[in-house]
Amino acid sequence: MNNEFYQHYKERVIPALQEQHGYKNIHQIPKVEKVVINTSVGSQADVKQALEDAKAELSLISGQKAAETRAKKSIANFKLRQEQAIGAKVTLRGAHMYEFLERLIKTALPRIRDFRGVSPKAFDGNGNYTLGVPDQSIFPEVELDKIKRNIGFDVTIVTSARTNDEAKSLLSEMGMPFSDRAKKSAAAPAA
Repeated sequence: MNNEFYQHYKERVIPALQEQHGYKNIHQIPKVEKVVINTSVGSQADVKQALEDAKAELSLISGQKAAETRAKKSIANFKLRQEQAIGAKVTLRGAHMYEFLERLIKTALPRIRDFRGVSPKAFDGNGNYTLGVPDQSIFPEVELDKIKRNIGFDVTIVTSARTNDEAKSLLSEMGMPFSDRAKKSAAAPAA
C-alpha cells in the first residue's frame, strides 16, 4: 500500500499513540479497519430513480461500486415491504479506505459552510465513529450542476480500538477535526 495517508499513519500516528497510551506491543495500537458509507432513499417519492442516483453518487464518492440495501421487515406505516430495496452502501478497506479518509478529512469536511468541527460525542462505546453528511456536494468529485437531489449519508469509521478515548486519539492524530464545544461547555461552569 503506497498511500500518503497510510504513510502518515505509520510514521506519525503509531508513535504518537504509543507514547500517549503506553502500548507495550505494536499490535495493541488501534487502527482503522474499515469505513462504511450508507444512505437510505426509502422516503423518496420515486424510490427506484432515487436509488439509482444514490448508488451512482456513492460509487463516485468512494471509487467503489455501491451495493443495494434491502428492508429486513415490512412496516405498514412507512409503506415498506420486506426485501424492498431502500438504500445503498459501500464498505471500504485497505488503500481505498485511506484514500477516502484523506479526502474526507482534508478536502470534504472543510468545505462545509460554517464548519466548526465534527462532534466528539458520536462514538458508539466500542471505538467506532459515525459521522452524518447532510449532502454529497461537499465532495469535489461531485459536479454541482449534475446533482438531481440531495443525498445525505452516514460515514461509519470502524476501528480496532477498545474504548472511545482510544478511538478519539486515533482519529485526532489522523487529522479528524473534532469540535472543542464539549471542552468549552465543560470548562464554562468552572470559570
